[in-house]
Amino acid sequence: MKSAYAVSQEGACIGPELESLFQRTFSVAKRVRTDTAIGENPVSIAFAAVSLAQRIFADIRNSTALLIGAGQTIELVARHLKENGIKRIIVANRTLARAQVLANELNAEAIMLGEIGDYLSQADIVISSTASQLPIIGKGMVERATSKRRHSPMLLIDIAVPRDIEPEVDEVNDAYLYTVDDLHSVIEENVRARQDAAKAAEQMIEEGVESYRRVVESRKVSDLIVNFRQSAEAIKNTELEKALKGLEMGQSPEQVLNKLAHGLMNKLIHAPTRYLRDAGAEADQHALTIASNVLGIYEEKDN
Repeated sequence: MKSAYAVSQEGACIGPELESLFQRTFSVAKRVRTDTAIGENPVSIAFAAVSLAQRIFADIRNSTALLIGAGQTIELVARHLKENGIKRIIVANRTLARAQVLANELNAEAIMLGEIGDYLSQADIVISSTASQLPIIGKGMVERATSKRRHSPMLLIDIAVPRDIEPEVDEVNDAYLYTVDDLHSVIEENVRARQDAAKAAEQMIEEGVESYRRVVESRKVSDLIVNFRQSAEAIKNTELEKALKGLEMGQSPEQVLNKLAHGLMNKLIHAPTRYLRDAGAEADQHALTIASNVLGIYEEKDN
């Protein structure tokens, strides 16, 4: 939206009203982003996996992640990890070229699935999401890896269906296995947080809309006031010109002033008088009440 706005500005295609609307929209959007947590709790499986890793490891900036697969989910996982400053990412895929594409984008390393056993011991975090029909990581492979790691904890998150990691891996000491089902609680928590943030955001947007509506209505009134003043100014100038001509013709100042006052009064009350007569003819009490308030005239009531 901002890009479209910028292009339209360059092309001089935005008038004052649209300019004001865009500025108010951007202002409200910024407030929503700043004052609510609307963008802090994504509800994707990829983000939930990374959130879980951050809970297990106090600081993933010193961690190494082994990502198995190179599809969209793993790509999102990789980007979330990179955004959170992870130290090292290894991407394993059946096709090395595909893994290399993702690795190049994120300054990571690419390996084949067959090389996982050689790299597993280096990984603090393992996240797997492939289309394999059989498990890729088994209990024995993880036991050998944790032994090489000198029993340093390893987090394994299996987000594939069917599963990429054998369930028995959960029996290995120092290996902590989580599946898609385990991520649901993280996702549900984020959903609740986003719902709360969405309510706050909706309130801010409603306030922004109402504020903008008042500005627009105020401008309409301002235009009406300007037109009214211009009309009165025109009447004044016309009558003043007549008065000056009267003085030039030798009329007495008293006579000129009387004509000036009489002319101003007649022309200024002409439109309100016609309005009052029309409202009276229609027995429009509401219009008469409004006119009384605007003109500052009230019927005297008998005591």
